[in-house]
Amino acid sequence: MSKIAFVFPGQGSQKVGMGKDLLEKFPEARAVFDAADDALGEKLSSLCFEGPEDALKLTANTQPAILTVSLAVHAIVSKRGVTASFVAGHSLGEYSALVAAGALSLPDAVRAVRSRGSFMQEAVPAGVGAMAAVLGLEPEKVKAACDAAAQGEVLAPANYNSPEQTVIAGHASAVARAEAKLKEAGARRVMPLPVSAPFHCALMDPVKPRLAEVLGKVKVSAPRIPVVTNVEARPNADASRVVPLLLEQVSAPVRWIECVEALKAEGVTRIVELGPGKVLAGLVKRISKDIETFNVEDSASLEKTLAALGAA
Repeated sequence: MSKIAFVFPGQGSQKVGMGKDLLEKFPEARAVFDAADDALGEKLSSLCFEGPEDALKLTANTQPAILTVSLAVHAIVSKRGVTASFVAGHSLGEYSALVAAGALSLPDAVRAVRSRGSFMQEAVPAGVGAMAAVLGLEPEKVKAACDAAAQGEVLAPANYNSPEQTVIAGHASAVARAEAKLKEAGARRVMPLPVSAPFHCALMDPVKPRLAEVLGKVKVSAPRIPVVTNVEARPNADASRVVPLLLEQVSAPVRWIECVEALKAEGVTRIVELGPGKVLAGLVKRISKDIETFNVEDSASLEKTLAALGAA
């Protein structure tokens, strides 16, 4: 029996207009957008549909916006009888996965990621931190180059995205120093990323106590289906571990390669990305040739995926 996993995208997948056709066609999607608007006391839905793009790109807006679109898609897919044996999410996407698994409520998650985004934005002054994507170099060589270039500053792999792509984060000066070392080690390209803060590295440590206060007020239930977490890259279904893992996730690397390998080891043969874009579906293909990938972000991709999965 082939198993399905749902995966949820993180920051960077946002685009103006995301979710609009779903809201217009599916009442269950409208209900998710309405709940998110109510939770924040503002029209997050208008920001998703109409922008402006500059406002949507602010981390404090991007995170709740992507989460809401992802969960609107999840509501539609679930209504059509497609269920998953496991869920996982990339960074912010882990919150979407936890809502999908019944561990967090949608209003709590929307408010939590709004705070998370604000705290991340405020943790490091503009220009002090940076991130870059390293292409065509094995993850362990990327780590070695980071260690060599750090020189007492923060610099480390932030996202192990695929065997060919690792994102690094840290002090901007250290990221700049790393470029030559990475190219010497054989990297095909080192691309600076247009991000507002250096996520998933030690510079994010100041976020943790502030986020702990927010998550401490949130009701956490045991996940109904196991969530493969970024920090451990293995399934968790224990309610008491949800918040500690989310706090650690802020400054720990996203172990996406191992997350996909963990899903495969659990017998998952089909992965469906729910939410804007298809970044994760692309990464899964690079990690494992044995897993079929699908994505749902609008009504066209919904129809295509439902037909392929043989759902109603």
